[in-house]
Amino acid sequence: MRRLKSVVTSAVLAFGALAATAGTPAQAATEVRYVALGDSYASGVGAGHYDSASGDCKRSQLGYPALWAGVHDEYQLTDVSCSGATMADVRANQLSALSTDTDAVTLTVGGNDAQFSSVVQACLTKDDAYCKTATDWMSYYATHQMADELAALYRDIKARAPHAEIAVLGYPQALSATGTCPVIDLGSAKRGYMNDFADALAEGTKAAADKESVTFIDVRDAFQGHGACGSDPWINNLSSGTEVFHPTLAGYIAGYYGELDGAWS
Repeated sequence: MRRLKSVVTSAVLAFGALAATAGTPAQAATEVRYVALGDSYASGVGAGHYDSASGDCKRSQLGYPALWAGVHDEYQLTDVSCSGATMADVRANQLSALSTDTDAVTLTVGGNDAQFSSVVQACLTKDDAYCKTATDWMSYYATHQMADELAALYRDIKARAPHAEIAVLGYPQALSATGTCPVIDLGSAKRGYMNDFADALAEGTKAAADKESVTFIDVRDAFQGHGACGSDPWINNLSSGTEVFHPTLAGYIAGYYGELDGAWS
């Protein structure tokens, strides 16, 4: 709890600093050149405070890249993460932000390639058997083909930014095992299938990171006991529209930022 309070305080201070320094020119060459890549979990969907200039990419001033750069003044952030991004989108639209001068890279991607939204929709609208089939199918993809595709993406990142420290942050389990979901309640079977799918995404990401010797940051333990529909959720629940099953501000602070801080500090 002490660590959580400290992280929350740092994040609040960082948000104030970001607002106060908006438009300030980059300072010295001693700054760490940090590039953030990835999908909605990287851009901070669910945290609010979106940069209007980012449009549909919905980059939040309180997503984990902005939090990290706000708290660590030496980091000069270039955030090209974008809600909805797949691995192909990262290659086509984001890798150009990297260079031989890049010092640090973070990335969360793969969920859209594994059809996360479609799997969730299937589990919300179909029966248990259909949910199991959907999650089993895409879990197999996540631990096999996706892992290989991520490994190839990590190689491309290293080729463009050969001197950078690369941290790959995974996905948490979305649902609490107990509690009531608003709008559409989910039984224990569906919750288990969906969390197994989240585990497969994390394990596939870890396998790719291990293969290419980049740092994998597993956020599942940090989010344990804080799934959607539980008593202390760090994941947005079914009443949250397009932010459903994305971390809340507390999730980005205590989960993502907290785990990145543990890995990079």
